[in-house]
Amino acid sequence: MSKLGTLGARLHRGEVAYDFIGKRKIWYGVSILITITAILGLAVRGLNMGIEFQGGAVFTTPKHMTVSVTQAEDAARSASGQDATVQKLGNGSLRIQIAGIDTDKSDAIKKDLADDLKINAENINADLVGPSWGQQIADKAWEGLAIFMVLVVIYLAIAFEWRMAVAALVALIHDITITTGIYALVGFEVTPGTVIGLLTILGYSLYDTVVVFDSLKEQTKDITKQTRWTYSDIANRSINGTLMRSINTTVVALLPVAGLLFIGGGFLGAGMLNDISLSLFVGLAAGAYSSIFIATPLVADLKEREPQMKALRKRVLAKRAQAAAEDEMAETRATVPADEGDEGDDAAAVVGPRGQGGARGRSRGRASGKRR
Repeated sequence: MSKLGTLGARLHRGEVAYDFIGKRKIWYGVSILITITAILGLAVRGLNMGIEFQGGAVFTTPKHMTVSVTQAEDAARSASGQDATVQKLGNGSLRIQIAGIDTDKSDAIKKDLADDLKINAENINADLVGPSWGQQIADKAWEGLAIFMVLVVIYLAIAFEWRMAVAALVALIHDITITTGIYALVGFEVTPGTVIGLLTILGYSLYDTVVVFDSLKEQTKDITKQTRWTYSDIANRSINGTLMRSINTTVVALLPVAGLLFIGGGFLGAGMLNDISLSLFVGLAAGAYSSIFIATPLVADLKEREPQMKALRKRVLAKRAQAAAEDEMAETRATVPADEGDEGDDAAAVVGPRGQGGARGRSRGRASGKRR
């Protein structure tokens, strides 16, 4: 751990650095590949929307049921005529969710379930959501997400500049697409808890991005008055300077979320924990990636298109080329043997410009003054 802390300090001071900006095409390619995979997952499998978004019914059985999940799925399919999602809760009860059914048929389905499961129908609790109510919730969720995006762009454009706002927006869309694509591929149910998780991870993603942007803004003040660094160079220094901070923040946030996902959702079978923890886990990881590998390199690409930054790059590259040539010439001089250098001096003294070198050579040691 001490070595990791030392590395973080050296990264912050600029003593060591990794060329994130120079390898940005690799990061872009990786992101495009992951995004295409997520979009294909959404197109082929689609999202498993919960009853809160499409309407339906949830039947909860009494505690300590001896019926297996498979038996409950068969009973629900027989009673409703369609597939159902069944979860066994920690107290032994079963949560049977049937989406898209007419709420008027819920009583009949409840009676058939009770007969198949061999329990009293009055002991089954039924929660109903109409299709219009589900559609209203879905519309509100999309509306909230759109408002969030607009406010983020406005704030970043005012606090920083429009290029950073565009880069942050691209990173957010990248995170949302990957998270929803993972949901489609895994088949987890999308519930209001999922929407809460998405909005939460967008906040985390913005936090990492804004930290890098703030460092970049401070370091690029009066950037055109110097000829040592290009904008991409300073952007790379900003990423390296905040790298360990982003990694530490993300790891600390991922640890409890991983506990919710793999222990609470996996071993304990808590359905709601699965819904919210998967979005948090995937979104936090994607947000940390996008803030380092997508947002800041994209800002550098946009800034390097400006005429001032193009002129600065030319000056910096010209100065570096001149310095490299001078270093090469110095190394060449350093490799010349000492005796060859003395012979060259003697030859210059004898020949001299226009035959005057010999005269200067013969006059060495003569007292100064006018000839008489």
